[in-house]
Amino acid sequence: MAELAHDLRLACMRLSRRVRFESSEDTAPHQFSVLARLEPHSASVGHLAEVERVRAPSMSRTVAALEHEGLVRRDADPEDGRVARISLTPAGRQTLTRERARRDAWMAQRLEGLPSADREVLRTATDLLDQVLAQ
Repeated sequence: MAELAHDLRLACMRLSRRVRFESSEDTAPHQFSVLARLEPHSASVGHLAEVERVRAPSMSRTVAALEHEGLVRRDADPEDGRVARISLTPAGRQTLTRERARRDAWMAQRLEGLPSADREVLRTATDLLDQVLAQ
């Protein structure tokens, strides 16, 4: 069991890193992650730092860079004016959509070269990984 856990963890890490770095041209991986976190709703810098597991000053720099690019905007929190809510701009949504399409295309290219039986194994593995993550 320990060997499977080790091998699976390494394979997932390598795959995640390759998708993040090989498929992105315009948006750094950490910036893409923040944009994705903001898609469903706005968030504070503190909350983003917490869920991304970075320090608040690092997240402040990331948000400032995204804001400078016009991908996010800051608005005062309606319940607490001392807190800024960060949300996607239309350009941020377009960037997120474009980056996701690039990542999906990168992965699709690699899957196309596999036999259909192997792609079915990966479909099953994807479902199993979702189950592991849900625990």
